[in-house]
Amino acid sequence: MQRFKKVLKIVLVVLLTLLVGVYILFVNFSSPKSNAEITASFEESAVPSYIDLKQYQSFKYRTVAVQKEIDTTKANLVFIHGAIGSSTDFKSYMTDSLLRVHFNMFSYDRIGYNYKNPTLAQQSLAFEVDVLEDYIKNLKKERTILIGYSYGGPIALASKKEYKNIVLLAPAVYSKVEPMPFMLNFYKWKLTRWLVPHVWKSASLEKITHKDELKKYENEWFQNPSKVISIHGDTDGIVPFENSLFLENQFPKKQFELKKLKNAGHSLVWSNFEFIKQELLKLKY
Repeated sequence: MQRFKKVLKIVLVVLLTLLVGVYILFVNFSSPKSNAEITASFEESAVPSYIDLKQYQSFKYRTVAVQKEIDTTKANLVFIHGAIGSSTDFKSYMTDSLLRVHFNMFSYDRIGYNYKNPTLAQQSLAFEVDVLEDYIKNLKKERTILIGYSYGGPIALASKKEYKNIVLLAPAVYSKVEPMPFMLNFYKWKLTRWLVPHVWKSASLEKITHKDELKKYENEWFQNPSKVISIHGDTDGIVPFENSLFLENQFPKKQFELKKLKNAGHSLVWSNFEFIKQELLKLKY
């Protein structure tokens, strides 16, 4: 019996150590990178990064570009991340040599996802659109392409301004098929909320209110005047493919194009990089 207790104690200590280790890795992986880390990451690809801190109302947010000055002969790609997410989600695109030849490229950390900033997400699509439009107000709309991934999709689509194109990557735009994962309970339960990393708190808040926010817009997506392309995996378990089918039924065929990726999930931004890259290059002129 004494030996059994000793073995059990060792097993519990090992399990606890493993859990703590996994949690630390999870927090580090989820946390936004520092400016120095972003700079070093881009330098690994021999690409400069120009990081700035901008302000909208009383909120500050970080932006990342790969050109010091805008080349007006090129079109502009503006990347909008999801929840969770960050400006560096699109590093592969922003450091790609061919895309850099043809585009100015911009990304930003949405408010609530900044590095060491206690502000949480504001849980409002209208607010997100206002921040986006303020950020890119100096770019020519007819030369600008918005690229919205996951929750970034409805942010791009909710703008009523006409841009050169809007590219949606697995967009979460339809409230009726919005899944509510069990992990949200770790934020809802006060006993476990302290364990949730900051950016996941923002993501949880947005997820909890996302259905109600979508209901304000989802029957009027067709009012967006831009040409829209939606790229979506047919095995996406986080943002179901039905979201893009819902959009296809709203827009005229000449304005909307749906590209279905077979056997692709929600990580298509990374797993289907080459396909998405080629679709973006088609929009360079």
